[in-house]
Amino acid sequence: MSTELLALLCGASYLTALLSAVVGLAGGMTLLVVMLMFFDPLVVLPLHGVIQLTSNGSRCWFQRQHIETWVLKEYIKLIIPMAIVGLIVGREVPTETIKVAIGIFVLVATWRPTWLLLGLDPGSIKPKRRFLALGGIIGFLNMTVGATGPFAAPFFLRLGLSRYQLVGTKAATQMMGHLVKVIMFWIAGFAFMDYAYELLLLSICVVAGSYTGSHILSRVSEKTFEHLYQFVLTCLGARLIIESIQNIFDE
Repeated sequence: MSTELLALLCGASYLTALLSAVVGLAGGMTLLVVMLMFFDPLVVLPLHGVIQLTSNGSRCWFQRQHIETWVLKEYIKLIIPMAIVGLIVGREVPTETIKVAIGIFVLVATWRPTWLLLGLDPGSIKPKRRFLALGGIIGFLNMTVGATGPFAAPFFLRLGLSRYQLVGTKAATQMMGHLVKVIMFWIAGFAFMDYAYELLLLSICVVAGSYTGSHILSRVSEKTFEHLYQFVLTCLGARLIIESIQNIFDE
């Protein structure tokens, strides 16, 4: 990895972690799309998992007193078996097809997140059942599309959580999802140590971003960040789809 590319990814890691710390989502998905512009999906997904594990873990620490542990107890029950299924599916799908799927997922999650739920209203489901189901779905999606924050957001509706409880608890569920993803790729033989230096620097950047975001959580307009990440993700997702389709036709 060149020095210029590493510097770009360090900046992206810091800014996306700050974004997640303020609005509770979108940072991981933004970073995923940026990384996919330079690396193969089967390299990006495990590396992104380590970075997001660090990012969400740091947010958990900064908001640890606000985490609702009952959510985690339900969430982890199905996540491992569904992650195994996701890994099997992800390894069988062609690289460019995965990129197109991620690009479409990003655009839908950014502009029409309710479409991802196929008409389901998570807020109408009993809380324990909805997080049991969410854990299984995230386990699968983490191994195939990589970032699932916007999909998970509606499951946190109508729980009566404060802004701090929402950010902390959502970070805890995402942390567990990425932990399982990293373990799955490690078992599958991914050589994490080949990227040890890069992962160390990127992890430092996301912790710094989480720290900054946690300290400005009550001072920043969520609407400002929302409009910014919608614009950025739309551009990145569209570019990912167009480039991948061009590569498919060029083969």
